[in-house]
Amino acid sequence: MMYAWRQRADTTVVDEPLYAFYLSRTGRDHPGFDEVVASQSTDGSAVISEVLEGAYPTPVVFFKQMAKHLLDLDRAFLTRADNILLTRDPHDMLTSLQENLDDITIEDTGFVELVEILDSTLSAGREPVVVDSRHLLSDPTSVLSQLCQRLDLPFDEMMLRWEAGPKPEDGVWARYWYDKVHQTTGWARYKPKEDRLRTGLESVLEQSQELYARLLPFSIEP
Repeated sequence: MMYAWRQRADTTVVDEPLYAFYLSRTGRDHPGFDEVVASQSTDGSAVISEVLEGAYPTPVVFFKQMAKHLLDLDRAFLTRADNILLTRDPHDMLTSLQENLDDITIEDTGFVELVEILDSTLSAGREPVVVDSRHLLSDPTSVLSQLCQRLDLPFDEMMLRWEAGPKPEDGVWARYWYDKVHQTTGWARYKPKEDRLRTGLESVLEQSQELYARLLPFSIEP
């Protein structure tokens, strides 16, 4: 999604500004832990202020952010932006996570925070913007067009393709997590992952599926 938005001439993209804060707060053993913590501020409040008050060269700024990185931060700042809740089939997500993480828990998925943001959006009387990766990959033109319409932005066909390889906006963690996306030049057709889930993750899968089921009815469909 970040690579699609960086293709727009009116948009600046920022890659996971709260990642170092998250790692420093949790101590989670992620690949490149020391590199990530050294590359960004670990002060969550300061990062949020920079995100909100930063000077950007374009009228639109897209922040790629993992919901789990929010931790115990005051989320009031989320009301100052349009929040796209990007979700993914739990089995597909967990089989991807297990490639880099050994002791996966429900806290690693971000589903808890996504549903909390969903509920707070509904409680405020607003319509949540949810994008499911399966729908997106099935018909990126339709889903992205509808997404842009929801955000009062024109759809740009440049969002459908990009050059292969690393991007200048990538965080230092890209070499650990972005290998597959670096091989892409656009949206690949959705195909369920055939990888087997590691033994012991059954309960995490079940919890994830329950939370995913809360998000899916609000997702933009092709």
